[in-house]
Amino acid sequence: MHTTEPISRVWDLLDSEANMIHGMSVDEAREIIADGDPKAVRAIDGQFALVGRRGKTVRMARTIGKLMRYFIAKLKDGPALVVSDRIDRIRDWLDERGLGDQFHPSYTRMVPAHHLVEIRLLGCPDPNPTYRRFFAPKREALPADLDVIGERYIRAALHEIEKWLNTMPDHAPIGVCFSGGIDSGAVLVLTYHALLSRGTSPSRLKAFTLSLDGRGDDLRQANDFVQAMDLEAFLEPIQVSRGDIDIAEAVRVIEDYKPLDVQAGAMALALCRGIRRRYPDWRHLLDGDGGDENLKDYPIEENPELTIRSVLNNLMLYQEGWGVDSIKHSLTYSGGQSRGYARTYAPCATSGFTTFSPFVAPSVIEVAEGIPFIQLTDWDHDRLYSLKGEIVARGIKSVTGMEMPIFAKRRFQHGITDAAQTSDLFPSDAHVYRDIFRDACRRADNTPLSTPLRRVAPDPNSFNA
Repeated sequence: MHTTEPISRVWDLLDSEANMIHGMSVDEAREIIADGDPKAVRAIDGQFALVGRRGKTVRMARTIGKLMRYFIAKLKDGPALVVSDRIDRIRDWLDERGLGDQFHPSYTRMVPAHHLVEIRLLGCPDPNPTYRRFFAPKREALPADLDVIGERYIRAALHEIEKWLNTMPDHAPIGVCFSGGIDSGAVLVLTYHALLSRGTSPSRLKAFTLSLDGRGDDLRQANDFVQAMDLEAFLEPIQVSRGDIDIAEAVRVIEDYKPLDVQAGAMALALCRGIRRRYPDWRHLLDGDGGDENLKDYPIEENPELTIRSVLNNLMLYQEGWGVDSIKHSLTYSGGQSRGYARTYAPCATSGFTTFSPFVAPSVIEVAEGIPFIQLTDWDHDRLYSLKGEIVARGIKSVTGMEMPIFAKRRFQHGITDAAQTSDLFPSDAHVYRDIFRDACRRADNTPLSTPLRRVAPDPNSFNA
């Protein structure tokens, strides 16, 4: 249920039922956040985005798996804080109250994951928020033993899946967004294992694989994976046409313009809508988002701002970006996967699904940050990239007894069809995505959205977050 009544000028538009908290109620967790003790907030077990208040002090906290944004509006009797998971919901709230002229998307703020954000509603101008970290895993805490690392990492992921299963009806159907890659493969195997372990029929499980016109490396890889694991009965291709891949719609849904995130968001949106057409009542989806961030499996050579030293020396760099104290930190968008999880969360939420990835749970991230990457790689790129498959395969074998095939990394948006069609689907110019985003923002003024790939003159009022 959405809370729309003000609590001393705080409007919480978040869906409290979307939180997944274990061992306490949402209201109890909200009170912990209101008290403002980061250690107590860390003790909240689950994935959440919550607001708490003490007098004129408002505190907010979220984990990566839930989005959270806010906006300070000016009312006649003082400031008001509006909190939501979406920018457009904040805009609509302001419009409905005649406050739309105060809105600009760059004035919204994203709560950075793993931080307790404190705002004092005092007047005009309001002071800047303060940030206190509530999740700070110890780095390099594990021995340089891939068997030990794999077992702990995969067991932590399995434990999160088991807790997630405890929150839903025994016979609710479960879908895995599945490419046959390392992360989605691990999620499928662990979910299958968890269902068997609790004496529940795995027939409620499906592995949904996106394919454009019946083609794509992901579909071939998914088939190879389930055959190797004797799980063929669970694979279900979701075939879409080129017209189902809509970059402009993806920009509007994820409310961002980062090219790779928009492309992944467009694929997630096509997959979700394809599942929804086939199964109108389906609700629960699992995915493997966060596995690449945890095990640092991104090609460093593709990002001129990164070196292997920056990746291995900075706490949760891929999860959080450069950090709230960095000049590169975006107030509007946060950083890293804290920002980028919109590519998964928003397509699923707007399509009527709840989504869950064990790899964004703090307990799993904590194991990953404890891996002695420097000792294991000696700063070698290839050794870093090979670690993920080794860790996950060994962990799956140790925890489930199953031998999992490991395939080369491939981005979601590159696996649905052949390379020639992929290049046609996605613009290569990053400015195109910004132009689409700028046009989408203009819809607040009831002006039409322009042709998706039309270049427009620079807008002096646009923001560069």
